[in-house]
Amino acid sequence: MGGSVRILVIDDEPSIRSLLRAALEPAGYRVSEADLAATAMTAAHDETPQVVLLDLGLPDRDGLDLIAPLRKAGAAVVVLSARDATAQKVAALDRGADDYVTKPFDTEEVLARVRTALRHRTGPEVLAAALRFDDVEIDLAARVVRKDGVEVHLAPKEFAMLAELAANAGKVVTHAHLLRTIWGPGHESDVEYLRVAARGIRRKLEGDAGDQPSRIRNEPGVGYRLAVAIAG
Repeated sequence: MGGSVRILVIDDEPSIRSLLRAALEPAGYRVSEADLAATAMTAAHDETPQVVLLDLGLPDRDGLDLIAPLRKAGAAVVVLSARDATAQKVAALDRGADDYVTKPFDTEEVLARVRTALRHRTGPEVLAAALRFDDVEIDLAARVVRKDGVEVHLAPKEFAMLAELAANAGKVVTHAHLLRTIWGPGHESDVEYLRVAARGIRRKLEGDAGDQPSRIRNEPGVGYRLAVAIAG
């Protein structure tokens, strides 16, 4: 349940705001609304929401311009937008959005994304000595990965990619961010490096997963997501 968590819904369509309120309030969240960028920033300052659901197509300002100040105000930002172009998704994520959901959306998916955003905002610091998910442990200090307690050898770039995804588990991490962080500036367009590293990680940690989807999910044209819950 949401408890005392406040969520600010920023959208100029009354029907969308009503739909989201009808989904969020029964889950226990306190909901406030704004239909303009100007009123949204006032609400973010006065009410200090933990999560903002942000439409990008606002009448008075591009929603992309609100992401950084909303994050600075302490809110996690989940974009809900009809803009489905890859470039728009990348732009929003690179500016600091926690997630991006394309309209039309399923309210159950939005609730799941809100829960994930809250875990990132209130959960333990990702710089713990070790991160764990399912049968995998990542020892950040020793740069060692174990599966079912047995050490698995990852190449340095594979380890760096897995650690970065684990630090942002559940979120899409853009190609540009991964390449800049792991391979350094000037490599932001070398997406094939990521494909090779992701294949290596999947092969070593998942082997033959059968019909099970990989825990390292590719978001085509945008980035990668580690679809697991992390324990410190």
